[in-house]
Amino acid sequence: MGNNWKITDTLTKVFAEEVPDGQGSIRLSTLHRETVSCVIAYFGAADWGRYWKVSVKAPEKIETRLRRVELVPSAYPCHKEQDDNYLRIVPGMYPDLLRDLDTEDDGADKKYLTKEVPGQWRSLWLDVTVDAELAGGDYAIVIETETEDGEKETLKADLHVVDASLPPQKLLHTEWFHSDCLADYYHVKPFSEEHWKILENFIRLYAARGINTILTPVFTPPLDTAVGGERTTVQLLDIRKDGDTYSFDFSKLERWIGICRFAGITHFEMAHLFTQWGAKCAPKIMVWEDGTLHHKFGWHTDAQSPEYADFLAQYLTALTDFLKEQGLQDKVFFHISDEPGEEILEDYKKAREMVLPYIQGFHTIDALSDVGFCEKGLVDLFAPGTNCMEPFLERGMEGLWTYYCTGQWKEVSNRFMAMPSARTRILGVQLYLYKISGFLHWGFNFYNSQYSIKHINPYAVTDAGEAFPSGDAFLVYPGEGGVPEESIRLMLMQQVMQDVRAFELLESLVGRERVCEIIAEGTDEPITFKLYPKEKEWLLALRERVNAEIEKAIAIQ
Repeated sequence: MGNNWKITDTLTKVFAEEVPDGQGSIRLSTLHRETVSCVIAYFGAADWGRYWKVSVKAPEKIETRLRRVELVPSAYPCHKEQDDNYLRIVPGMYPDLLRDLDTEDDGADKKYLTKEVPGQWRSLWLDVTVDAELAGGDYAIVIETETEDGEKETLKADLHVVDASLPPQKLLHTEWFHSDCLADYYHVKPFSEEHWKILENFIRLYAARGINTILTPVFTPPLDTAVGGERTTVQLLDIRKDGDTYSFDFSKLERWIGICRFAGITHFEMAHLFTQWGAKCAPKIMVWEDGTLHHKFGWHTDAQSPEYADFLAQYLTALTDFLKEQGLQDKVFFHISDEPGEEILEDYKKAREMVLPYIQGFHTIDALSDVGFCEKGLVDLFAPGTNCMEPFLERGMEGLWTYYCTGQWKEVSNRFMAMPSARTRILGVQLYLYKISGFLHWGFNFYNSQYSIKHINPYAVTDAGEAFPSGDAFLVYPGEGGVPEESIRLMLMQQVMQDVRAFELLESLVGRERVCEIIAEGTDEPITFKLYPKEKEWLLALRERVNAEIEKAIAIQ
């Protein structure tokens, strides 16, 4: 093997001008019901952009998928202040988008086509999934490359299969799903058949990557919207008002739930009942009245207005009855207002008291980091930011969720493109150690500028209009034909969830104390949300140790 092709781990990001880590082979280990991956880096050694044909040869019952890692622009990679755990802090081209390659079939095997860029490094992303019936043991995956002028390279991935399956995912994971952004980007009418088809494509991928809880637009979610502004209406409920009585058609909501359940989603978040950051106003709600569709509630509606209170009483009574009929009472979360601060605690309390009588038996949860809400008993379930977990953990609270977003840029895990991949994947260790019940993030596919003032093309603008560090606003790109394209960061989040499941499997075999001992190996201090090993080698070795312990425990049973 020459020096122009290397195989390396998925915690390595390959930048155009940096020589990446890697050798001619790599060792991987996997369990059933898991996707493991590696990165293949290659250098444009010629003076022109040659095409390479790449074949991946694997034993039967091992499925592989090869994609190219595309560079995307980042005008705003990080905030003005940073810690020392960033790969780089300047605008530029960052590896992120995973795009399927063109292929050709010569009758013997499929060959992927990829082009080199003279004088630059590029990379491919190889996913490996083993059939549940494949016996444990060692297998070889061979990657062969060749140019038209006869230059060849061969790489190898030595795959060890542990004869055990990851357990079903228990941890709840939501990445807020923005249905309006898909209608806007693809220029289709909300909830037209074209929109439903696109929604299905994105929801299937969403669930396939370990995201099992979804934000449901019963009415247009009041998120990241400028005061007085509005987002494209995506309201699953048809609402009619006749005199003082409201009626509700749940047929589109029933269709949404059916699509999500079929994809594997188990839990549902109802759109927030009050506006973001303050619970001051009602969300945008469209109502048919006297044969006309009205913008009945919104920024012009005080949250505490009698008219809105009357609507909520009728709406929530009808909705909870419908959800019970669907068998979803213990699988639904209601939101009051997103990211409320201490200064609006009383407003939040009033909003909660307004709706609480109608949602008895259902969970409420909000992303908030002020422990004062906890002390006053204002929320059923809490989702503090990862940088604010200590006060909640010190109180021994059970059922905690956590989240991060643009504000969690210092010390803690996050998934900005400018951060090392190990900083993203360490989250799984932390979620397990602290018995976190759920993880929440606001951006699966937010394709607007900050405050939704305008729509953006996420292939060209990755930072919501220089507002949030690239990587915060979305995990998937809107591909051609309404089919999403994935990112490195989405695959890393799947690895996070797989790690948690592997820890849980090992716990079922040897006990939690032993798992915590294995995690602690090679560390000098207890792992917290702010203090953890930053080297990718530690994280990769940890998962190898866990897999080895699972195999050992199974062998002696």
